Amino acid sequence: MGGAMLSGWLVQGLDPRRVAVIEPHPSDEIRAHLARAARLNPSPQEAGTIAAFVVALKPQAFREAGPALKPYIDAATLVVSIMAGTTIASLAEVLGGHVVRAMPNTPAAIGRGITVAVAAKDVSDAQRATADGLLRATGSVEWVNDEGLMDAVTAVSGSGPAYVFLLAEELARAGVAAGLPEALATKLARETVAGSGELLHRSDLAASTLRQNVTSPGGTTAAALEVLMGKEGVQSLLTRAVAAATKRSKELAK
Repeated sequence: MGGAMLSGWLVQGLDPRRVAVIEPHPSDEIRAHLARAARLNPSPQEAGTIAAFVVALKPQAFREAGPALKPYIDAATLVVSIMAGTTIASLAEVLGGHVVRAMPNTPAAIGRGITVAVAAKDVSDAQRATADGLLRATGSVEWVNDEGLMDAVTAVSGSGPAYVFLLAEELARAGVAAGLPEALATKLARETVAGSGELLHRSDLAASTLRQNVTSPGGTTAAALEVLMGKEGVQSLLTRAVAAATKRSKELAK
């Protein structure tokens, strides 16, 4: 995710000489950016004054890595975290600075992500604008004032792409079970999910209206939806899935 954000910033014209990457195991993508003059693992002294520091770690690694990152951050630094389940209070305690907590999702890699962010009370309007610009490089941004919403945000949009990919997987398996060749079933499922998502993106109609537009009374779609919208169908499953992900996000904050 950090690499996707960096790519977005550079595409939008950020001077790579203003970028420093702290990464003990840089990917090929990161190394390609380094060839454009971004710096890899400079010391805090070499890095100099840092206006904005983006933390893109696995949350489980944060407590261990935090002390090594803290010297890069001073009292005026904007700290933008994209770690799930890591609270503003924890970030301020370990790193200091002025904290914005954000939750992007993986479509950020193609500039189609959605990020939700919440700012600490000491974040200035100018810093919030900087954070918004950084986050918007990979898609749209929504701001909330209640940090307590971030666990549910993580469950819906942060984890949500996995639910959609699972739908494509299982639709393909169902097609094979119905007699389709595996390659054809996979292509049909993949293109149907991708195309439907793009239609939803472009349309001003509600998802429920688009669904109804596909559904003829007494037809094949109606027969399938009777199963999917039944008592133990998609609504029940997703409600339980989002609740489980929300619970896990809260656990990561402890």
